[in-house]
Amino acid sequence: MKKKVIAALLAASMCAGVLTGCGGAAKSGGETAAVEEGKVINIYSWNEEFRQRVEAVYPEVKETSADGTVTTLNDGTEIHWIINPNQDGVYQQKLDEALLKQADAAADDKVDIFLSETDYVNKYTDADADVAMPLTDLGIDPEKDLADQYGFTKTTASDMEGVQRGSTWQCCPGLLVYRRDIAMDVFGTDDPAAVGEKVKDWDTIKNTAAELKAKGYYTFASYADTFRLYGNSIEESWVKQGETTIKVDQKIMDWINSSKEWLDAGYLDKTVKGQWNDDWNKSMGSESKVFAFLLPAWGIDFVLKPNWDGDDGAWAVTNPPQEYNWGGSYIHACTGTDNPEHVKDIILALTGNKDNLLKISKDYSDFTNTTSGMQEAAKDEAFASEFLKGQNPFEYFAPVAENIKIAPLSSYDQGCVELIQNSFSDYLQGKVDYEKAKVNFETAIKERYPDITEVQWSE
Repeated sequence: MKKKVIAALLAASMCAGVLTGCGGAAKSGGETAAVEEGKVINIYSWNEEFRQRVEAVYPEVKETSADGTVTTLNDGTEIHWIINPNQDGVYQQKLDEALLKQADAAADDKVDIFLSETDYVNKYTDADADVAMPLTDLGIDPEKDLADQYGFTKTTASDMEGVQRGSTWQCCPGLLVYRRDIAMDVFGTDDPAAVGEKVKDWDTIKNTAAELKAKGYYTFASYADTFRLYGNSIEESWVKQGETTIKVDQKIMDWINSSKEWLDAGYLDKTVKGQWNDDWNKSMGSESKVFAFLLPAWGIDFVLKPNWDGDDGAWAVTNPPQEYNWGGSYIHACTGTDNPEHVKDIILALTGNKDNLLKISKDYSDFTNTTSGMQEAAKDEAFASEFLKGQNPFEYFAPVAENIKIAPLSSYDQGCVELIQNSFSDYLQGKVDYEKAKVNFETAIKERYPDITEVQWSE
């Protein structure tokens, strides 16, 4: 069997055949086995988001314990929420350990549902790993039951043969989110359509960046802010199926070069080094001179809003310089689940029911995975945002989502995305030269994935 990248322990177990065929409770061909459902549904995730969505729209929910660890359904079945943080790979480590024990675990200890993110979904949907069940084995027909989903989300949740092994309630198109007061000061207008013309493509936004700088503003906080636009539009997979060579796409090199150019020109704040740190958070505050951020819907709700210390209505959204997707949480039925009917019901309720998805969008500001629903939301003022001064962001999210082309995935994506940014952050901050950054990436990626034999650079 070819080498896998699920984790050293999990990879070894797969090579020994431990995970393959671990006693599934469902048959192929869309017919679930006629077996008694278990009394406990174990769901693995990294935060409370999925639980909240289940509580909001799944009609079988009766109550949840005060500490949020157990949700009781109307039929007495209990959902046990096993939450571990994403930081430092803890979530994947704990999940992988549970998957190793799946074949021999007692019924009430088996993993029934687990979640993954776009950066590492391919690791779990790989057919050889056999940890995420094909949806058809649950009795879900993706072409019929999930026909209204955005196509790229279905592709992302599928294995290399095109078999869908997961589903998501989210679609994560990204927009440009900007400060209205800065737009008025520099452009004389904060109208989203007018600002959209100033940022419509990379050449245009570079000219706009010069205007902003002349008035004392930065276009974006950090070079990391633009990475997803380049990184999610690569032409080839980081590692092709069956190969051990990493190919660094030209789009990644374009990001490195443009980041250096923008930093040298003063269009980015040199004191903000990357994302998810205190300086980046503060750059979203009212004292900041940063004009805009590139964020999906969850970024506005979970990142920008908590960091903004001013009144609602100070921000607006418009089109980005390039369509992109950032993020997405995928729901998987775990091979070996003893609750296939419950799992099927939850996946369909959360990802295949248009009314439920629209409720999630309205209640949580999620851009959800229903093409027709989001087209309706884009024209419905009920989806307007107080935080955005009554603007309806779905008007801008919907067309971006319809034009997203997902970059080809590989099991190495998460490491490549993290380590290329880490290595070249040092270069962009002046700590190492360009060639040293390349060497550092090659060293780091081979340490993360010992089976990688070569790194090929596009230039």
